[in-house]
Amino acid sequence: MSAALEEKISSENESQSKHLASVLAEQDVFSDDESHDIRYKTLSWQFVCMLMIAEIVSNGMLSLPNAMAVVGIVPSLILTIFLGIFGLFTAKLLIDFKLNHPNVHNMGDAGHIIFGSVGREVLSLGTIIFAIFGTGSELLSGQQALSLLSNNGLCAVILLLIFSVATFLISLPRTLGRLSWLGLFSVILITLCGILGMIGAGVDPLPGRIISAAIPSNFYDAFLAVTSPVFAYAGHFMFFILISEMSRPQDAMKAAWCLQVFATIYYAVFSVVVYVYIGSTVASPALLSLSPIWGKIAFGVGMGNFLISGAIYSHTAAKLIFVRFFRRSRHIYSHTVLGWSIWIFLCFAATAIAFLLATAVPIFSDLVGISASVFASWYTYGIAGFFWLHDTYHLKGGKEALKRKWVGTTLAVLTVLAGAFICVAGTYVSIKLIVEAYAGGLVGRPFTC
Repeated sequence: MSAALEEKISSENESQSKHLASVLAEQDVFSDDESHDIRYKTLSWQFVCMLMIAEIVSNGMLSLPNAMAVVGIVPSLILTIFLGIFGLFTAKLLIDFKLNHPNVHNMGDAGHIIFGSVGREVLSLGTIIFAIFGTGSELLSGQQALSLLSNNGLCAVILLLIFSVATFLISLPRTLGRLSWLGLFSVILITLCGILGMIGAGVDPLPGRIISAAIPSNFYDAFLAVTSPVFAYAGHFMFFILISEMSRPQDAMKAAWCLQVFATIYYAVFSVVVYVYIGSTVASPALLSLSPIWGKIAFGVGMGNFLISGAIYSHTAAKLIFVRFFRRSRHIYSHTVLGWSIWIFLCFAATAIAFLLATAVPIFSDLVGISASVFASWYTYGIAGFFWLHDTYHLKGGKEALKRKWVGTTLAVLTVLAGAFICVAGTYVSIKLIVEAYAGGLVGRPFTC
């Protein structure tokens, strides 16, 4: 082959590579231009991992010892470890889908690819609802911590308002890169909170406590206990948004490995230690079962995580709507009056709605359970199966590819069925809890201290 011909082929290959890179760059959610005032694609996989942990490993872990008290150590541990592995598997499916479709920014975009315009609206709305309910849950945890630390020195509504204002302010940075160091700080705080909780339980164990390896129970009680570890891993709905702001989305699986390994080990150790020292009467959240001084110390440290995690949830709800309306416009990348006005309003609205729900709806905690059952069961588990089936069919050879990759096809179908089961059973349990609360006169009144 002549040198001239080799040079021509090399030039053509280089031109094709540049064209492909250009096409992919156009498809991506955010363009990365140094001239932009606001640059999104700045997150490393390490900081994405920190934000994932800050968002997922939060107050959800505090209900795990109580779940262990219902079913026993062995079933609870098996479930915690299995769900950790299952969550890693579904994370892989979500990440692969995102890499195949760089234009996907959130679950709504993914829903549009799989289910059309209806899928986009349903999954977008579900993400917003779940993020707002997540914000409200963190606000309540923060209010609970402030009440405990102040010995109920102020009205609970006032404390909730104070915590809400702080959450709103922290959610305001336009990019997740601006929140990344807070994510690291949040991880340190929630880890230290758990360690202090375990120390507090060990220092002052409950005399005469009852500890069981396995406890027979009916379906309702068993699945009620199952919902705690299931929803303790419920954070995949944010993965697309996080990966969209990574400088190298190809490294996203590293962050998922880091998250799931940390969460699984941490959940298992925390729930076992606290349950062993407190026993069958351990409360939910577990820190309420500690002695007053240790409860205050642990809650005081964990409060920082509740604050940052709530801000991340609020930021997520605002970011989905903001990108939906301003995608590829100058308001995304420039400091425009309209862009900042809408952004601040969206962050405020997300936090304000969460505050109103948390303080005005006496059964808000149960509604959080319903929202998790309806949405998180799909976002964390079930919908990942649809992603795999779609891409295998459309990108790898249609029906023949599904037959050829029968193991993957089987796992994907089982994943969809698992999401459906968790959705239906979790919703049933949550609704029954609400009915029992009203029947027993346990429902409080709105806006009360």
